[in-house]
Amino acid sequence: MTTTLTGTARPRRFATVRHSAVLAQRSLLKTTRNPGPIMNGVVTPALFMILFLYLFGRPVAGSTGEYLQYLFPGILVMGAGLAGMISTGSAINLDLKNGVTDRFRSLPISRTAPLLGSVAADVLRYLIAVSILFVIGIPLGFRIQGGIYAALGATGLAILFGFCLSWVTVFIGVIVKSAEAVLAFSFIAFLPLQLGSSLASPTDTLPGWLKAWADINPVTHVMDACRALLNGTPDAGSIGRTLLWSAILFVVFCPLAVRAYGRQE
Repeated sequence: MTTTLTGTARPRRFATVRHSAVLAQRSLLKTTRNPGPIMNGVVTPALFMILFLYLFGRPVAGSTGEYLQYLFPGILVMGAGLAGMISTGSAINLDLKNGVTDRFRSLPISRTAPLLGSVAADVLRYLIAVSILFVIGIPLGFRIQGGIYAALGATGLAILFGFCLSWVTVFIGVIVKSAEAVLAFSFIAFLPLQLGSSLASPTDTLPGWLKAWADINPVTHVMDACRALLNGTPDAGSIGRTLLWSAILFVVFCPLAVRAYGRQE
């Protein structure tokens, strides 16, 4: 006697991917009703770019045009995750606090899907932010000297790093008690990562104590890699360090976030 498997008994392939895609769509729909996070992800880097360009352009590089070639790749990294990552953990924390997560757990979906879906939606927001930064930067005088493929490579590196770094704020969003605490922790981490780097000037020009931090800061490696690609001088060392740091952040904080999320049940 043979038995035929029914449709409900068949293994559900790629279930986590499908569930994450649906929840990413939910996150994007929330953005259309509350565009604050994406506006912050675009406006904050754009303001940094304009302020730094006209405050430090002539003193640092002698002209705003030359300085923009140096500054823009750092602003690109800021737009591809750093400025928007603060909202990532806050959104997850609010879902936990408001009982939305309890509803998710009552559904036959992967337990990692709510986290992965939220981060995946952020990646799309980062892509939009980066595109807008190019639209602003090119009229200001920035030129992609490495060609279109180098520009795509720099964008991909910046977004990959932003995706991996987002898991840090996801972990914070799961373990702390309020969205305000998530914002506080993320902002405190944001400042030394962003400003203690090669964003505004080469690390060789920094004081010794700050240079020591900037040289090991993973954000510096990402900025240097994107800067080299966009200026047509690819640097295998900085690209390799960017990929290594991205892997470390993902391997460490993604499991921590998923485990902490599971303990909330």
